[in-house]
Amino acid sequence: MPVTSPLLADSAWNDAAIKLGNSFGAIAGFLGILLVVFFAAGRATGRLGRPLAIAVFLGPALLLLLVGLVAPLIRTIYLSFRSDDSSRFLGLKNYGWAFTTDTIHQVLLNTLLWLVVAPVAATGLGLVLALLVDRMRWQSLYKSLIFMPMAISLVGASIIWKFVYDTRDSSQAQIGLLSQVAVWLGWHNPPNWILSHPLNNFLLMVVMVWVQTGFAMVVLSAAIKAIPDEVTEAARLDGASGLRLFWYVTVPMIRTTLVVVLTTVMIVTLKAFDIVRTMTGGNFGTQVLANEMYSQSFVQFNVGRGSALAVILFIAVLPLVGYNIVQLRKERATR
Repeated sequence: MPVTSPLLADSAWNDAAIKLGNSFGAIAGFLGILLVVFFAAGRATGRLGRPLAIAVFLGPALLLLLVGLVAPLIRTIYLSFRSDDSSRFLGLKNYGWAFTTDTIHQVLLNTLLWLVVAPVAATGLGLVLALLVDRMRWQSLYKSLIFMPMAISLVGASIIWKFVYDTRDSSQAQIGLLSQVAVWLGWHNPPNWILSHPLNNFLLMVVMVWVQTGFAMVVLSAAIKAIPDEVTEAARLDGASGLRLFWYVTVPMIRTTLVVVLTTVMIVTLKAFDIVRTMTGGNFGTQVLANEMYSQSFVQFNVGRGSALAVILFIAVLPLVGYNIVQLRKERATR
């Protein structure tokens, strides 16, 4: 066994203690400076009092936003015009590659498919569950169970569903739930679901729908409960009931919330990376824009193309974010 010198051990402990003391000293100094600055801003009076207070309280947030969002965005846009190692200026060649390559066409088509199917399915299912659960006893329990997948990371949810889709040879016992159900229904040799294109794309979307349905249900349930009872009673007196009451009264009254939920799920879906990366790695015809961006940047080490895809993804998200902001402002203005 190697023998450690007591002097070396003492030296290591001393170095660790010095580093720990320096860290605590830096943290204490930083907090002390913040306290002094906030105290000075709070006690400031006169013409400079309000601007100083605004600068002190908004300054750190603006600085973090600048460092964490604006600066990386500008650098990504800059890199999107450069070569794979950022040594040469290529102009719009990376964007031309993104829109003229057949493999990227398939990636964009898959992304569009995700953008249409997953948000509509999650929002529609959430609306149906909101209507059904609100009529049941112990609704808080059911809502908690339905909302529970939101507490799971997309990577964790993907691993769970990867076991659900697992397929083994017919000579072995199936451990995948979907494959076992297929065996019970008489399909003794179920296919490898993850390899079955284009079915595998929809099977991956199920994970996103499973996670996002609880969010849609909770928000839409709150919107439905906010509908005035007078409106519903007046509609019933006019003869509306069942589906007519839902379509002509409930949906118009929650239209703004419905659109906000739909666009919010669209934003999450457009950035879908974890599910595809965990379950297929983008293989078997399941590649999407976010995962292709990662692959180009960190697997193939082509920073220029990866940055171009990142910019395209950012531009695609912007209209949805802007529409959400406009709808929320309209809703607040009508209150």
